[in-house]
Amino acid sequence: MAWQHNKKVLSTFIHSGSQWSWANLDGGTGWKRIKEGSPDGCTNLTVLLNTAFANNRTVHVDIDASGLITTAYMI
Repeated sequence: MAWQHNKKVLSTFIHSGSQWSWANLDGGTGWKRIKEGSPDGCTNLTVLLNTAFANNRTVHVDIDASGLITTAYMI
C-alpha cells in the first residue's frame, strides 16, 4: 500500500504487551497494526491515533507493503 489520506480513526486496540497496537481506519482500510521495532515510535503513533480518535480528527497514514502503519500525521 502507500499513503492513505484523510482517514478517520474509528477505534483503537492496545494489548498490554509492548509494541502491540492497532487502529481501525475508515474507507475500507480496516484494522491496521502499528509497525513494531522502536518502542518509543510505536507509543508515539499510538498516542497520535488515540488523540485523533478522541478529538474526531482525520489522519494521513503511511501503510507499508506488509500492511503496517509506519507514519501518521494528524490533520
